[in-house]
Amino acid sequence: MCGIFGCVLTSGVVAPMIHEGLKRLEYRGYDSVGVATIHEGKIQIKKDAGKIAEVHERLNISDLPGLVGIGHTRWATHGAPEMANAHPHTDCKGEVAVVHNGIIENFAELRKELEGRGHTFRSRTDTEVLPHLIEEFLAEGLSFEESVRQALRKVRGSYAIVCLYTAEPERIVCARKESPLVLGLGKDATYCASDIPAFLPLTNRVLLLEEGELAVLDAQAVRIFTISEGEPRVRKPIAVTWTAEMAERGGFQHFMIKEIHEQPVSLRNVLRTQQLYYDLMASALESAKKIYLLACGTSYHACVAASYLFSKLCRIHTLPVVASEFIENYGESIDPDAVVIAVSQSGETADTLNAVRYARERGAVVLGVTNVMGSSITRLSSIYVGQNSGPEIGVAATKTFTAQLMVLTKLALALGRKRRVLSTNEATQIEAKLSEIPEVVNYVLKECEGKVREIAQKYCDAVSFCYLGRGINSATALEGRLKLLEIAYSPSLAYPAGESKHGFIALVDKGYPVIFIVPNDSTRSKILGNIMEMKARQANVIAIIEGDDGEIESLADECVKISPGTPDLLTPMVYVVPLQLFAYYMSVLRGYNPDQPRNLAKSVTVE
Repeated sequence: MCGIFGCVLTSGVVAPMIHEGLKRLEYRGYDSVGVATIHEGKIQIKKDAGKIAEVHERLNISDLPGLVGIGHTRWATHGAPEMANAHPHTDCKGEVAVVHNGIIENFAELRKELEGRGHTFRSRTDTEVLPHLIEEFLAEGLSFEESVRQALRKVRGSYAIVCLYTAEPERIVCARKESPLVLGLGKDATYCASDIPAFLPLTNRVLLLEEGELAVLDAQAVRIFTISEGEPRVRKPIAVTWTAEMAERGGFQHFMIKEIHEQPVSLRNVLRTQQLYYDLMASALESAKKIYLLACGTSYHACVAASYLFSKLCRIHTLPVVASEFIENYGESIDPDAVVIAVSQSGETADTLNAVRYARERGAVVLGVTNVMGSSITRLSSIYVGQNSGPEIGVAATKTFTAQLMVLTKLALALGRKRRVLSTNEATQIEAKLSEIPEVVNYVLKECEGKVREIAQKYCDAVSFCYLGRGINSATALEGRLKLLEIAYSPSLAYPAGESKHGFIALVDKGYPVIFIVPNDSTRSKILGNIMEMKARQANVIAIIEGDDGEIESLADECVKISPGTPDLLTPMVYVVPLQLFAYYMSVLRGYNPDQPRNLAKSVTVE
């Protein structure tokens, strides 16, 4: 997820507006920044790695001349955060400039084709294929807007793009597919941006660019076309009444609930990661005699779930380890036969880094899964994969859990194939269901949020809760409980349901709320017995169930119904969503700010 901004003026200087607009979008990405304008027939660019304030101090990005410009604040997915990879990117002649938010799935094959036709690339980004494709269509005599449209017809993936062309210096062309882009209509100016906050201080008149559409912006006019056929579209502007703060959160009350709702998009972005990276990791894991999944907090819970995946899909023992305990517990057994998979949203978690450095010193192979390209984890890993969630502003991680678990699922599938313990048919079936997970999560958000809010209202005053799951959903229970601890401050418990008889059950009396994760899988009959045990002690049972499960519904006090059909091993990515929503609404109903939980930080950089 990156922030992009474009502006066309009739008079004045555009760069200061772009600078201010990018600052209002910095929550979308902050590892590099760049601005391009057109002046006297040439594209002028200033860009570098770093946060906006740092780059501005070095380069004064407001100082570029021109009436037309584009800007970008980056969250890296391809290529480390460095000047060469910062946007905007240009064609060979320096006549076309492009900024991009999204992931181009087929960039590697397009780049190879373009290099074969003499194009020179300067970055390691997927974005750079776009200006070169546009350049080729311009050379065929097509117009600027038609060249952009034809270039986009050749790419697969997600994108919001904004483009400049020196031969048409009075306009910009922009387009979107699966990445957000909105248009703003001002007096003697037009704007486009990833989010409304970028131009809200300048205008509240907004045109919503829809999926698969391209727009041409002049200072006093906007024309919209379909990308597929080039057919014109007519749309009336709307007046936005949000405050700037609400606009930054997309109309949501808090970043946490916004990020919960972003999970379908972040999961689609994980699915776009090139298979090459998973296959490279699988090759490193294939000969390992010991595999450790190393993480903290939410990432550790993703690793707990992944240990079930590796066991079932790869027939290999994989040990999830809390990073702070790794050296003390397993340090003496680490050697070149070990592979450590380090999982960290920030890539800077101190305990994880300490354990990784120790493992490297003892000859172990280190693989990384992180959300921050260029972080310490990426530099310490032999191979790494980005979880591609975009910035997560809320301290309590939500889309991190589901994205990391999606990455680890794809890795387990790759390793299962590599070890020849997973048939092609089995792998294909699971991958087909994996591709449906974003839509299933979208369904849960639309259909279950109201019910979860009602349950939170009913149990808002409860002192404590217990979360129970079996099998892979033991990890879901752990993660649900962690969210409630972090933002609603409820001293709660989480157990594998079979262990509830050992200790926890002594606390259960009339009205004690127990939350069960109950997919219709091989564990259901046993968890049904656990529910009966709790009901026998007059507990209040809240169940996350699959579809219409009459037997569970007859026992439970409250049920949240998940759409049926998700395979057992993929259920945590779906069943955790109601638990995230529950924690969020419990926090809000108790008068807390879920984005700023007390005593917690987003990235724990001390041991």
